[in-house]
Amino acid sequence: MACRISVISRHISSPPLEHLDDLGVRVAPEVRSALSSGVGVVALESTIVSHGMPYPQNFHTAQEVESIVRANGAVPATIAILDGVPCIACIGLSLAELERLAKLGTMVSKTARRDIPYVIARRGNGATTVSATMFFASKAGIKVFVTGGIGGVHRQGESTMDVSSDLTELGKTPVAVVCAGVKSILDIPRTLEYLETQGVTVVSYSTDEFPAFFTPNSGCKAPCRADSVEECADIIEANTKLGLGSGILIGVPIPAEHAAAAKNVESAIQSALHEAESRGIAGNSVTPFLLKRVNELTGGDSLAANIQLVKNNALVGAKIATALTTRLSRFTKSS
Repeated sequence: MACRISVISRHISSPPLEHLDDLGVRVAPEVRSALSSGVGVVALESTIVSHGMPYPQNFHTAQEVESIVRANGAVPATIAILDGVPCIACIGLSLAELERLAKLGTMVSKTARRDIPYVIARRGNGATTVSATMFFASKAGIKVFVTGGIGGVHRQGESTMDVSSDLTELGKTPVAVVCAGVKSILDIPRTLEYLETQGVTVVSYSTDEFPAFFTPNSGCKAPCRADSVEECADIIEANTKLGLGSGILIGVPIPAEHAAAAKNVESAIQSALHEAESRGIAGNSVTPFLLKRVNELTGGDSLAANIQLVKNNALVGAKIATALTTRLSRFTKSS
């Protein structure tokens, strides 16, 4: 029994942060303190700041998201690479660094897991995608990560093999990702199939249907449902104790009052997809182009929805992180 408890304790305890110092990763003092004292921490990505929205909406939204996390009992930890140094920092890096990232926008490298060594070696600036953010969050022992939506299998992905590294990261990195589902510019049914293949637990929050980013409904039934932040925390706790090594995807539907009209968004997506194909836009440039073009075609409705959904995700994610920390600290004390 003692051996079993020892094994489980190794899985639920946060790794020492000194190893990140050795790697040159900067961890903000408040994040360090929160992780060592059992306060919930929520990781936040930086691609949504640089590539997901225009300035100044991106800067203001990032500040508001951090405030929401803080107001709900957790510490925000925005992750980015600045001048070749990965920064896991509370209050979005620093206010000046966050605004710098927001103003640079798409001039900052969109950085997935595969790009991390290149950006650091060149002393570059990198806005971390879901996969890169999960990687650094896991290294620091941060178990909950809030974003707008994840990448997935692109439409016509069965021919192009364009599949986001977000999905493979979820299959091998034990971080819970709280989002509004798969971006609706993607192939949601095939994305869910791929997540199943990767062994990723997919949960919809307070709904039977997996959300579709701009709208609450995708037409796809969710594999699992959780009706409270406590249930979500229980699922993450079980995953952590067992040491499954895989992530958890928690889909939080955008509140109905903020949802963009599904018909208008889908029409805009189809137009943007055709335009991207005709212009030869490919690779990691596709998603930023589609989001920008869909926003233009919907007269700003999709951007407004994007801002509201990430705020809602932050609210839910912070509460999950707080509930999870309570559970894990209770187990550690009892063992």
